[in-house]
Amino acid sequence: MITVTLRMKLDRAPLKRVPVEVCLDSDGRCTPPVLTDREGRAHFDLPLASGKVLVDGVERFHGRLAEEVDVELWSITQAPDDSQGAAGDLPAGSNAYPGMQTRTLEVDKRAVLTDGEGYLVSPADWSEGFARALAAAEGLRLTDAHWELIRYLREHFARTGTQASVRDMVRHFGRVWGKDQGGSASLHRLFPRGGPQKQGNRLAGLLRTKGEH
Repeated sequence: MITVTLRMKLDRAPLKRVPVEVCLDSDGRCTPPVLTDREGRAHFDLPLASGKVLVDGVERFHGRLAEEVDVELWSITQAPDDSQGAAGDLPAGSNAYPGMQTRTLEVDKRAVLTDGEGYLVSPADWSEGFARALAAAEGLRLTDAHWELIRYLREHFARTGTQASVRDMVRHFGRVWGKDQGGSASLHRLFPRGGPQKQGNRLAGLLRTKGEH
C-alpha cells in the first residue's frame, strides 16, 4: 500500500479533493486518479516501487515510492517544471522613484528593467529566470534553501501586501528549519549582499523596503 499525502509547504495544511495518480517506472502504467481525503491523503493498492506522482495531471514527485510519500506544494498551480513552486499573483506596485538610475538584466533572452541595485522596476516582470539571472549577477548560487526563502517572501507579500521582516523570517524558518539554521545569522549568510530583507526581496522581485532610497 502506498499513501501519498499532499500539503501546502507554507503552513502544511492538507490539500483536499485533489486528483492524484501514480505511474510506475517498471512498465509506465498509471493508476486512475484518486481524490485526496480531508487529511490530504490518497491511497493506492500498489507494492513499493519506483515511479512518479502526478497531482492534478502534473508530475510533482519522481523517485522511490515508499509506504508514505509526502508532496509539499507552494500552490496547486505552481509551475510544473519547478519543484519549488510559484507564489501566485502579487499586489500591483512599482519601484520607480524620482532620479532613479536604471539598468537592464537579460532574462531568458529578453531585457528586464531594474534600478541600480537590482530591484525590478515593475514587480510584474518577476520570473524564476529573473531570480537566477540576478543571483548570477550578484555572485550567488541559489540552493534549495534560497528558493524556499524566496518563495516564503513572495507568499508573505502576496498574502499581506508587505515585505516580511527579518523577525517574521526567523520565526517561520526557526520553526521549519530549526533554531540554528533558521536564525538571523544563518539567514544573513544565505544572502550576503544586504541580508534576506534586501537581497532576498530583490531576488523575489518585491518592492523596496520603505525608506531605502
